[in-house]
Amino acid sequence: MIRSIIFDLDGTILNRNSSLYEFIVDQYERIIKKAKNIDKESYINRFIELDNRGYVWKDRVYQELIKEFDLQLDWNELLADYKNGFCKYARPFPNTFEILEKLKEQDYKLGMITNGFSDFQSSNIHALGIQKYFEVILISEVEGLRKPDPAIFLRAADLMKVLPEECVYVGDHPINDVTASKNAGMKGIWKEDTYYTDQFEYDGLVRDLLEIETVIEQWNCE
Repeated sequence: MIRSIIFDLDGTILNRNSSLYEFIVDQYERIIKKAKNIDKESYINRFIELDNRGYVWKDRVYQELIKEFDLQLDWNELLADYKNGFCKYARPFPNTFEILEKLKEQDYKLGMITNGFSDFQSSNIHALGIQKYFEVILISEVEGLRKPDPAIFLRAADLMKVLPEECVYVGDHPINDVTASKNAGMKGIWKEDTYYTDQFEYDGLVRDLLEIETVIEQWNCE
């Protein structure tokens, strides 16, 4: 019997690709083009490439951008602007609030596990306005554990007073989210991301967050 649904943040609830693009455009208009007249799309595309879907922290991204585009800017200031300003462009995926409301109405315990820095991820969560739905929010910097370590999944289950086999984890990353949660004894739902093309095992697949409800209902009826 499924009693708890635990979510990833980036790429699952937070539409990071869209949010990042909007932020980069804004930062380019406010800061970059005033420092040097460089092609906007070239800069944006290179930023996104260096960012590598968030797996490269922005200190390295900005240092490389300054070098490649010969910008007379301080990467520390650009990084501070990113830390403080990204949350203004935090955008949820469609039906985020609808699915969270539905699951809460059905008395599921909701949790979140996300890798990242505490202040940065907390500001994004608050900007999205979703913190009220979750009993437990674990951020890797605070916990001293990172996905795909099964221990962080087990910690979430323990805090919500449920067994791992009573939990479902929903995430977009094949290894860090789906495989890792399955290794912790949970069911893993993949929120499909066509970027990932390698085959891997998952218990359920959704393309829209609202589909989670149907998947879990089927499991609880078995």
